[in-house]
Amino acid sequence: MLSQVIMYTDGAATGNPGPGGYGVVLLSSHNRKELSDGFRLTTNNRMELLAVIIGLETLKKPGIHITIYSDSKYVVDSVEKGWLLGWEKKGFAKKKNPDLWKRFLLIYRQHKVKFIWIKGHAEIPENECCDRLAVAAAAGKNLQPDVYYESIKDKADMFEK
Repeated sequence: MLSQVIMYTDGAATGNPGPGGYGVVLLSSHNRKELSDGFRLTTNNRMELLAVIIGLETLKKPGIHITIYSDSKYVVDSVEKGWLLGWEKKGFAKKKNPDLWKRFLLIYRQHKVKFIWIKGHAEIPENECCDRLAVAAAAGKNLQPDVYYESIKDKADMFEK
């Protein structure tokens, strides 16, 4: 029998860029796992994508069927509309967050993943939980650095609207 997982993800940043965090809820059969972490300087889109990456990296074996619910058009459309593969072919030239997209592709290709966009703050319980986890993580103390983001020399290129 094939393993099936439902994943909800969310990211948050205060100030964008600013302190940020992600939240993930993984559901499989009767099991539930919640994940979150915070960073001292990052963007909302980086946290949206990192939530998906961390959720996928948490899975123990390859070949799992995963449905990911996200309120991030950036993440969902990039994958489901095929933009990401075009970016990859062009070496992510002039694209934001290449470090995370490359990391995403490594784990994404190990599973059978389907994304579904959901409206944020629409009283979907698991999405609301992810939002609370992400916001709480962003507000935490002693936040770790988003090393790639903080090391970018020309941060103006990375700022997101």
